[in-house]
Amino acid sequence: MQRVKIAVDGVTVGHWTDLEARTGCTVIRLPAETVASGDIRGGAPATREFALLEPSRLVAAVDAIVLSGGSAFGLAAADGVMSVLEAESRGFPTANGPVPIVVAMSLYDLAVGSAEVRPDSAAGAAAAEAADTDPATGRVGAGTGAMVGKWRGPQHARPGGIGIVNVTRGELSLTAIVANNAAGEIDEGQIAATVLDGTFDEWPDREAFASNTASSNTASSNTASSNTVIGVVVTNARLEKTECRLIAEGAHDGLARAVIPPHMRSDGDAFVAAATGLVEAHVDDVRLMAVVAVEQAVRESVGSI
Repeated sequence: MQRVKIAVDGVTVGHWTDLEARTGCTVIRLPAETVASGDIRGGAPATREFALLEPSRLVAAVDAIVLSGGSAFGLAAADGVMSVLEAESRGFPTANGPVPIVVAMSLYDLAVGSAEVRPDSAAGAAAAEAADTDPATGRVGAGTGAMVGKWRGPQHARPGGIGIVNVTRGELSLTAIVANNAAGEIDEGQIAATVLDGTFDEWPDREAFASNTASSNTASSNTASSNTVIGVVVTNARLEKTECRLIAEGAHDGLARAVIPPHMRSDGDAFVAAATGLVEAHVDDVRLMAVVAVEQAVRESVGSI
């Protein structure tokens, strides 16, 4: 387990981890007035407050983002984060006090460890209170129970985890934080090459992959819903909400450069892009940085680089 210092000023990251149950959550706390948008590419997402990230919606600023295990159950971790932020008077101003804006995304880890233990409100609050500028990576937080490479069968699965990568260009900085639980696997070009030349001979049994065998509570369970890559790209660039959406799309490009096959119907792949607004930058430059940072964060989440 390594620690990585977050390159974007004012951003902190905290984890809550249950090693025995093999689940957890990760909270990314953002400075006030951080603008954010997001994009979902996978076919089976588990999210909370994602609709407000659409550029046409009223609210532009997000206070925190939660990545969690526990499938849709894990979205409850956002309640605890809201409580912590409420006590700090953070949130969207209303006539009856500020309402913290907390976006959450979850991955499916119920087939490993204990399916009865999921990140809850207390877990989310603990992760928010533990947030600092040099969080741990690897098998922690939302990545504790993550597994990758399941699309060809359980014999190909290996541990995933949390990857964090920084990219800087002068005063401009960007950090990618990724929880990798992909159905696909990390590819350095070998799989793509064999698919191109017709020699790839390990196509999965589609009927077996589509069948829900989640009743087997082991790391080798091969279920159609036990996947997902979720993450956050945060930059100190000054961007509008529509531009943040473009950055989130670039984050998915980075995922697709590292994982084969990406964005499967069984994945809930989702990214949020957030901008703290301190440095003037061109959106295309920031998008390129996001592509590179996410690709490397996905690879580092499984220790491949």
